[in-house]
Amino acid sequence: MQIETQRLIIRDFNNEDWIDVHKYASRHDVAEFMIWGPNSEDETKAYIEQQIMKQQSAERTDFEFGVILKETNALIGGCGIYIKDRNAEIGYCFNPEYWGSGYATEASKAMLKLGFNNFNVHRVFATCRPGNIPSANVLKRIGMKQEGHLREHMYHKGRYHDSLLFSILDHD
Repeated sequence: MQIETQRLIIRDFNNEDWIDVHKYASRHDVAEFMIWGPNSEDETKAYIEQQIMKQQSAERTDFEFGVILKETNALIGGCGIYIKDRNAEIGYCFNPEYWGSGYATEASKAMLKLGFNNFNVHRVFATCRPGNIPSANVLKRIGMKQEGHLREHMYHKGRYHDSLLFSILDHD
């Protein structure tokens, strides 16, 4: 699958993408607010292999994509949408070299459009850690409303974590 926006090509991952994904997935500053990482090379390769396997499913509901900058043809990050019934969750992760340029906002808008227009979902939600203010701002910019603050609902990296919960409805 491939989606084009003004500045981005959002496409299924391929085997070679692990190298560019690993450039950011191995970084502590990227993994700080994630439930994974920082990744070893083997973990990044396994992630890409897993995504390629999912692409083969006739009833695919999990979509993780590489985000390519049209101007340079560089893979600058990833985004995804995960569909269950008429609900969907979106997420994104970008190489810090490209933070602050609106790429996460542009890719996330494309994920909303994909969910609402192609999969007829009613509600799309996303979470981020409370300390990840730039990510919360992306979710607000794409029209999501903060629904709540989930307290210590997730355990990873040796401790419990909070999340902010955002959503948007098909009629918003």
